[in-house]
This record gives sequence, C-alpha cells and structure tokens, in this order.
Amino acid sequence: MSDQIRIANLTRRSELFRAIRDFFYRNGFIEVETPVKIHAPAPEEYIESVRAEGDFLRTSPELAMKELLSEGFDRIFQIGSCFRANESGRRHREEFTMLEFYARGMEYREQALFTAGFVAEAARRLFGREKITYRGNPVDLGQYEFITVNEAFLKFAGMSAAEADGKELFDELMVTRIEPALGRGRMTFLIDYPANRASLARLRADDPTVAERWELYIEGMELANAFGELTDPVEQKARFRAALEFRARAGMHPYPEPTGFFAALDRGLPQSSGCAMGLDRLTMIFCDADDIAAVRA
Repeated sequence: MSDQIRIANLTRRSELFRAIRDFFYRNGFIEVETPVKIHAPAPEEYIESVRAEGDFLRTSPELAMKELLSEGFDRIFQIGSCFRANESGRRHREEFTMLEFYARGMEYREQALFTAGFVAEAARRLFGREKITYRGNPVDLGQYEFITVNEAFLKFAGMSAAEADGKELFDELMVTRIEPALGRGRMTFLIDYPANRASLARLRADDPTVAERWELYIEGMELANAFGELTDPVEQKARFRAALEFRARAGMHPYPEPTGFFAALDRGLPQSSGCAMGLDRLTMIFCDADDIAAVRA
C-alpha cells in the first residue's frame, strides 16, 4: 500500500469519526470514557480477554457503561480501543476501535433505525451521496432491510434455525451460508436471535423463543451487535454463571465476579438498548479496503 493511499484512508477515517460524533452530539448523547484496564470482563463464551498485570484489557466497555446508566445517564456513547486475544486476520485485530452506545427507553428496532441513520448521514457528509461502491459492488447506504435469523436460515441454508441448532450446525452455517449473503447492496439487520443465543439481550415479551438482538451487515461483513438490554438481575447473574461454566469446560481464563456491574443491576438498570460497532470495519467500507490494516495507523 502506497503512502498516498494510507494517508487518504486515515484522513477519511478521521472524517468518518467526526461525522459519527456530530450525529451523536446532535441527538443528545454524552460522550464518556471508561477504563481500558479492568478487573472483571463480561464472561463471553467465544471471546478471550487479554491479560494485563493481574487484570484484563476490556473486550468492550459494556459493563462500565451500564453502570453509568444505573447512575442516571440517559444517552451515552464511547469510541475507544478494545482487545480480544488471538484475533488476527483481514477483518480482525487483537486491538480494535469500538463505538458503543446506550439509550434509555430506546427500543431495539428503533436503535437499528438510529444506526442506519448515522451510517447514511456519514456517507452523505463524506461523499455527498448515499450510494457507494465496496470492492466493485454498489451499496446504497440509504437503504436497509430487516430479516429474522430464522428467515435467513430458511432462505440461505435450507433449514430452520432450530433445526440447524439441533444438528449442531448453527455456527458453521452462520459463517459459511448466512453471513456472506447479508448486506448485499444495502444494510441488513439480522434480528431476533434464538433465545439460547440471546447473550445479554432480553427475550421478546410477545415471543420469548427469540431475543431482542440484532447484528448489522454490509456486503457480508458484520459491523455491529445490539441488544434490548437485559435488566433482570436474577436472570443476568444466571447467564453469567452459565457462561463461566462454559468457559471452564473449554479451558478458557476464569474471570472474577464483576462486582460493580452486579451492584448496578441491584440498583436497577433502566429499560434501554445498547449497540457495539466495530469502527475499523465501517472505515473499511468507507475506504473500499479489504484489510483492516489499511485503515489503522
């Protein structure tokens, strides 16, 4: 990669981040900064933290930001470095830049529309239009669609999500058949994950077989993961225990109890939605780059 292309990419990255910040400020969000070195990460089943002098480098600022919600903040966002051990590739780095944001009272589908709004506005600011090209493929960032996980499995894998799960093919088919087909020509929100893959999302009140969770895709690349946040302290702690047991069986690092987050749960988390977006990947889309290394300094 030439120096000229590198300078152009990093300049566009800066312009993109400014456009995103402006959108959040204009919509009443407060920018916050929480610690990068933390005592207790959220116990995620397939993500390993980086150890740091007896503590950990955060995989996301999620727990700390939820503590702020419990203290009375309504709309908060943060842009900063996060870390995940042993991740390397054209779309992965052990250190990466995350945008994470939470809004009290915002429903999870409403948050998807908000997300589509700032991506489209960023395109208008940087290019003067919503239609761009990524790796030779036209993409209209002013357009989006919703598809449920079950609909995606039926359409692209020829079986229901429940059938794939029962055959222990869910993760394999998600990577090989579902994800590559999503976000073609427009943004795709993959919504309503099966309840057993809710992560930290609450279950839908009208259909508890699925969770209030979505992921955003553009041209087959996952960009964001969002939840209608689980606020029940009993259920949340039970999910943490189950994740820790999974990690122990898998030989992954043990984690201490996140006492600050549990205290926030006990104080009471407001009904809210939250989203984590990989900004390096969004920058790849805006720079027409096929390697994350091309858009990081």
